[in-house]
Amino acid sequence: MCSFPADRLKCKVLAEGANGPTTAAADQILHEKGIFVIPDILANAGGVTVSYFEWVQDRMGYFWREDVVNERLQDKMVASFNDLCRYADAHSVDTRTAAYMLAIDRVAYDTRMRGIYA
Repeated sequence: MCSFPADRLKCKVLAEGANGPTTAAADQILHEKGIFVIPDILANAGGVTVSYFEWVQDRMGYFWREDVVNERLQDKMVASFNDLCRYADAHSVDTRTAAYMLAIDRVAYDTRMRGIYA
């Protein structure tokens, strides 16, 4: 495991790797330094999103060209990033907290709309 003290970072934006790479203490330092963090659950969402696209195509029995997949992926990722930024601003929280809040809100909304077993 690689360890790098957050207080030594000089970047303006940090895109995290997968699976919770930043400690709570480092998160606080990043926030205090004004470093914009793209949380791991967003930064690594592209692969999962394309897996979902593959599932949709299999279910439909109709397959998209690579450029169509890439365009749809870009649309989803840009929209997700914009949603995250708006949510963080609206609730005055950091991007990681906003990502978790937004995810929980979406699951709760879908559960209310579809029911728990849909």
